[in-house]
Amino acid sequence: MERTIFIENAEQLITLKGLSGKPATFEKMSSLSVIESGAILIENGIIVDVGTTEDLRHKYSSKIEEAECIDASGKIVLPGFVDPHTHIVYKGSRENEFNMRLNGATYMEIMNAGGGIHSTTSKTREATEEELFTESMNRLNKFLLHGVTTIEAKSGYGMDWDTEYKQLKVAKRLNEEHPIDVVSTFMGAHAVPKEYKEKPDVYVELVINEMLPKVAAEKLAEFNDVFCERGVFTPEQTRLILEAGKKYGLIAKIHADEIEPYEGAELAAEVGAISADHLLKASENGIKAMAEKGVVGVLLPGTAFFLMTEAANGRKMIDLGLPVAISTDCNPGSSPTVSTHLIMNLACLHMGLTPAEVITAATINAAHAINRANEVGSLEVGKKADILIANVPNYMQLQYHFGMNHTDTVIKAGEIVVQGGVRC
Repeated sequence: MERTIFIENAEQLITLKGLSGKPATFEKMSSLSVIESGAILIENGIIVDVGTTEDLRHKYSSKIEEAECIDASGKIVLPGFVDPHTHIVYKGSRENEFNMRLNGATYMEIMNAGGGIHSTTSKTREATEEELFTESMNRLNKFLLHGVTTIEAKSGYGMDWDTEYKQLKVAKRLNEEHPIDVVSTFMGAHAVPKEYKEKPDVYVELVINEMLPKVAAEKLAEFNDVFCERGVFTPEQTRLILEAGKKYGLIAKIHADEIEPYEGAELAAEVGAISADHLLKASENGIKAMAEKGVVGVLLPGTAFFLMTEAANGRKMIDLGLPVAISTDCNPGSSPTVSTHLIMNLACLHMGLTPAEVITAATINAAHAINRANEVGSLEVGKKADILIANVPNYMQLQYHFGMNHTDTVIKAGEIVVQGGVRC
């Protein structure tokens, strides 16, 4: 059934045009390409034209007469948010660890004591596929209400094939049944499981020789991620896993330099990863190497905030030419949030990004980080009509009002899925 939607009278229409070919860097991070009194014409889920309300009304008068019209007066219109780093498929919560950290325990101390990733792994292994699906669906619904229209989802709370397979199947089903597009990443190398604690290299071989071939054979994921960190996987082990994944057509990603400098950023450049994420302790040489290779730096301000540690220096990274994206890192241990709005606030307040740079980081650069910039992340002719209408008169107010959800309307692939802040 054909459907035409006309959005008009936007105070600011933030298009981010011209950035789909490669991630924005330097001053292009601030290039929002704003149209005052903007309008968009959508047909059958695709953006047909973008311009001023006056121009589009004159150009498409007959079509607009038959269209469903949305008056965006007093509001801004921008691309639906893209979240390029989440761990949304899991069971349970870890609020007890929050209390432990408030009493001085570190992330790695909690993990080495059997908590952290291992705690969620135990619960996820025990959960049925239906239980995982129900919990994850609830999380996706909350993301949608915050204006997220595309999301990446990692496995990694199994670290045995049966559970990894279960997580990836749930992610695939979510992609099929939920309005949000779910892009899957295999992360069997999220941690060394307790049963392999004394023989980590054996587990690395298991990931390479048994898990990766099965993931590729069933086309369960597009990306392959590794937690490269002292006490988790070494740079050498990480390289082996990522290079093996590339042979199966899986694109490399890295959890890099989160807890201490560990040459994760350098490794991301070396293996040609699409992104390196966290980067709190990344070296300047590593950041420069990533910038030279066009690796997207995915920053996770909520994680640093929740773990009460110093955030990554996003300002310095942008000034060095690194294309920067931001993400919630939604997970039960270090960033239990679905609010991209809050993440944007924190990126400004704690990482030194400007309001314009933050919007770029949450849309088109985030799309580049998961290989979707040709489809989403900007409002341009021919792209999927993934659109957020926010109840503020200018984009600066998205960052000025911190901790608030400004989502009014969400359109996903040309369908209105949230209206008046309520799921349709």
